Amino acid sequence: MRIIGQIEHPVLKITVFRSDNRISVKFENEGYEQTYKLGADERLSDVEAIRKWADPLLLEEILARMQQMHRGKLSALLRVFPPDGSPEFEDII
Repeated sequence: MRIIGQIEHPVLKITVFRSDNRISVKFENEGYEQTYKLGADERLSDVEAIRKWADPLLLEEILARMQQMHRGKLSALLRVFPPDGSPEFEDII
């Protein structure tokens, strides 16, 4: 697999990969990533076509999904490590 290009975005790092004749696109922010494996679709064979495919609606959905991933991570942490109710710092008298 090799990188064939990147797409600029203010929040996401978007990297386009090619492996044989298959294309994958990875969307990353500071804590989460989503990868779309697009297969051997000739319509999506270069970075310019991927740029058109990754339209504003798709990017909005990806960002919303990353927010869901973050909420899921926090929710799981709270289930496994519930707050014990004790103060974070000792009282100093």
